[in-house]
This record gives sequence, structure tokens and C-alpha cells, in this order.
Amino acid sequence: MTDVTQGGDGEQQESSRNQPETIRNEPVVTPLTDIIETNNEFVMLLDMPGADPDTLDVTLDERVLNISARSESSAPQGYSLIYGEYRNGSYERQFIVSDVINSDGIDAELKDGVLRIVLPKTTPSPAKKISVKLH
Repeated sequence: MTDVTQGGDGEQQESSRNQPETIRNEPVVTPLTDIIETNNEFVMLLDMPGADPDTLDVTLDERVLNISARSESSAPQGYSLIYGEYRNGSYERQFIVSDVINSDGIDAELKDGVLRIVLPKTTPSPAKKISVKLH
């Protein structure tokens, strides 16, 4: 899997796609991500505290996995915010996934500010004997 949002040194990289530059009055955060590989799947854990589940978007387009969500700061119901350091903003991250991913079996779950994406691996085709016709 290749991260196209950040370079290896943690600095923002220019997107390889020809997309127009967007101008925003709020921060765009690259969620910190852990990727775990097992024999059958890849598991991605993205830290996205405050992400609004209604705005969460996980899309696989060809081999590019796009992840985005909005974050809204607010006081819990029945309380009023006196001081707040969290700001409204967005989360965005992109990865290029391997050909060995079964795109039909991808599963995502947001719980306690952590987005868990399970990318199952495809099962390899068994070896097949090919008969040769003689003329």
C-alpha cells in the first residue's frame, strides 16, 4: 500500500492527479494511520477524533482508496462551551492499494474516533494444468 497523501518524511506531497487547488477557511488534517497485515487481510486504523459519521466517505476508485470526513466542534448536549481548542475542519487521506485486494469485501467501521478499514486479500488461483493439442 502506498500513501499518496504524505511523503515518507511526513511532509505534504503534491497530488499526482490533475485536481484544482481547493481554498478552505478551516484546517485539513491528515489522520495518523497504522496498517497491519495478516495472512488474509490488511487492517487500517485511522485516528479521526470528532469525525462526523454522516460526512465520512471511504471510496475505492480503481486502486486509489480515498478517505475523508468533516469534524465539528461542539459541546455535549445540555452543556455550553466556555473554551474550546478544537476547530471545525476536515480529514483527508489517500492510499494506492495493491492488486491483491478483494474490493467487494472491504469493510469499514468508525468507533470512538478510530476508523477501522478491513481490506481482504484475494485468494490466489490454484495451479491449473493446461493440455497441449498436437496437430
